[in-house]
Amino acid sequence: MFRPRVIPVLLLKNLGLTKSVKFGNYRYVGDPINAVKIFNDKKADELIFLDITASSEKRCISNEFVYKVGDEANMPFAVGGGIRTIKDIRNMLSMGVEKVVLNTVSFENPDFVKEAVNVFGSSTIVVCMDVKKSMFGKDKICIYGGKKTLSKDPLEAAQEFEEFGAGELIIQSVDKDGSYEGYDLDLIGRISKSVSIPVVALGGAGRLDDFKKAVEIGKCSAIGAGSLFVFHGPRRAVLINYPSQEELKNLFYS
Repeated sequence: MFRPRVIPVLLLKNLGLTKSVKFGNYRYVGDPINAVKIFNDKKADELIFLDITASSEKRCISNEFVYKVGDEANMPFAVGGGIRTIKDIRNMLSMGVEKVVLNTVSFENPDFVKEAVNVFGSSTIVVCMDVKKSMFGKDKICIYGGKKTLSKDPLEAAQEFEEFGAGELIIQSVDKDGSYEGYDLDLIGRISKSVSIPVVALGGAGRLDDFKKAVEIGKCSAIGAGSLFVFHGPRRAVLINYPSQEELKNLFYS
């Protein structure tokens, strides 16, 4: 029976594990390699690491860091952050990365998505869209870690990336990020229904039931979360955690 993937999405800033709220209020939460070891023990489905300042600083996520993750991780993992060239992708794959996540470059140079797919195949290329609502409630795509807003419609962009051959889309709500309020089910649902490739929901998970809603209402293929997997309790103490296989089975099959 199908069980959607449940993916910890871990943010890097200055090579430290970081969490944000609405793409701001950054909080250092520990050593990312230690988190990988814990997620190994917890048998996480996959991991995604995103270097949130790489594009703004015009650099690529650290090769040395990716090598360390590849050496430690027992599960498939993806990385993103400042990846802009075929060489960048080839370097990442040589260090054990299964997929690369493209964000800013996908909008500044959409042809790069096509080129990357032609060289490495659809299954390797993931496009992440950060979406924020304008003051009038309209969904806007953001790049450079939320610093720049585009006029392009997210549904139109999603369909174009599917046409370009991207194998998967991550839809992240900036407004829901770190809020524990649940995913933007309307946004995720509209995009999921408009494309046939897998869509990963990200931004806002506060409890396991939000995963089920993202699948049943949002029609996504996989679920990503950050705060829920690094914090615990009302005071949000740092505690790397992940639901057991039995919990996930009961959540989706009950």
